[in-house]
Amino acid sequence: MKIALCQVNPKLGNFTYNLNKVKSFYEKAIKAGAELVIFPEMVVCGYPPQDLIWENGFVSACESSIQTIASFSKIPLIAGFIRKEKNKIFNSAALCRNGEIVFIYDKMLLPTYDVFDEDRYFSPGKNVGLTEVDIGGRPKKIGIQICEDLWDMDYELKVTNELAQRGAQMIINISASPFHDEQPQIRKTLIEEKISETNTHFVYCNLVGAQDELIFDGNSVVYNNNGEVIGSGQSFSEDIVFVNMDSTNIITEQVFNREESLYSALCLGVKDYFDKTGHKKAVMGLSGGIDSSLTACIAVDALGEENVWGITMPSEFSSEHSLTDSEKLAQNLGISVRSIPIEKLVNDITRSLKPIFKNAPPSVAEENIQARIRGLLLMAISNKFGWLVLTTGNKTELALGYCTLYGDMNGGLAVISDLSKQEVYAVSRWVNESAGFDRIPEDCITKPPSAELAPDQRDPFDYDVVSPIVESIVQDRLSINDLLQQGLKSSLVLDIAGRIRLNEYKRRQAAPGLRVSSKAFGIGRRYPIINHYKK
Repeated sequence: MKIALCQVNPKLGNFTYNLNKVKSFYEKAIKAGAELVIFPEMVVCGYPPQDLIWENGFVSACESSIQTIASFSKIPLIAGFIRKEKNKIFNSAALCRNGEIVFIYDKMLLPTYDVFDEDRYFSPGKNVGLTEVDIGGRPKKIGIQICEDLWDMDYELKVTNELAQRGAQMIINISASPFHDEQPQIRKTLIEEKISETNTHFVYCNLVGAQDELIFDGNSVVYNNNGEVIGSGQSFSEDIVFVNMDSTNIITEQVFNREESLYSALCLGVKDYFDKTGHKKAVMGLSGGIDSSLTACIAVDALGEENVWGITMPSEFSSEHSLTDSEKLAQNLGISVRSIPIEKLVNDITRSLKPIFKNAPPSVAEENIQARIRGLLLMAISNKFGWLVLTTGNKTELALGYCTLYGDMNGGLAVISDLSKQEVYAVSRWVNESAGFDRIPEDCITKPPSAELAPDQRDPFDYDVVSPIVESIVQDRLSINDLLQQGLKSSLVLDIAGRIRLNEYKRRQAAPGLRVSSKAFGIGRRYPIINHYKK
């Protein structure tokens, strides 16, 4: 019995594009001899559709698409869609064959945590997805489930176990499971546990691609009932996984290198953001620092060197090595770079503000004029040529508010905003190791980080100390008391926790960032701007 898992990258709301994609992959699968073809969750519309579901015609377009898919089906095909029945909306899977929809399963477990809010839109299904289908001339009892139905740890209903108890010989999970750095391994472990409990073959077909903040890694996989991998899809790219379910050939398990996975995910996130918004070129400020250097590398690998422009904007406080490091990086990456000195602009604005500032001593206000001029220049270039500005701040800076609103935060996409400062260094070192030379100049990695907004300025943090504390608060949700019990200094913990709490207003106005951790700033972390709670 030969099956095909079609790990595809749909475009949200583009029903014609998605329909053609399904048809193309289906025909390739049939031509290769597949006897059952499987597509991911919500493949007809893209995921997550959010409030588009309530737009007039959206659900009916989903239903029309699945009917079209059914009409050209010959051998069995499983695909995810959305349907409506008696004023209830369901996240569903259709089994199609010989021009008809022969079975529909409605997702039973609806996630409501982190980036998910499916119970806002959907009603839970009432019946498990057990059905019998003729595959290659042999009747087979299969269990169909959708994404969260596998992740049943916190639910009373155990969908996988229920399907096995009712006689399913093979369980098929169609998913749109967003990536984060630990997700592939967690997913793998969970599936293996389910196989151990149920002794069934397990087929997992995952979406690939990026939608706004979310990235989908693919990594579709097929296990035999002994928990051995017999089919595996690529990471971060479209793929058709062909598997002979009767095969005794065991595939070597994938090894997920963390830094490589993070980098590949961000490249896919940038590539799809540009492709799906219609942008072609990116422009960004180059400072010679580690953050802008890594962002530039990602942009080049995602978009091509001809589509990335770097702008250096030196002020009177910019060091000589900042300029030379930026130029060296641009040469290594093959990107165009231009320089726009800002010293005169800074002096003109400072002079204009003098009647209001009077004799007040210089402060961060004067420093931020530089950052805001740079943001203004980048946005002017963006407006003139239609290029998208990439912001270069990391998660640690964003958490602590060590960034300038309407300055270096300006832009359309925050590429590395979910990488801690430590991760920025780790991924940058991996970039150089992978390239076999210092693609990112060594000075960009080793020199002390600085915003260069004042004479001899250095970042006011020891990132090796501060970044883990930020992650403990943001990702692990540890309280101040939890951290103090670890022996950390009270003044340090209170300062960091206070900065995270007070700078929510900045993050609310930040460009959308690509999610690669289990708790990113964005749709999965919804904190009030006005917040007097001190935990």
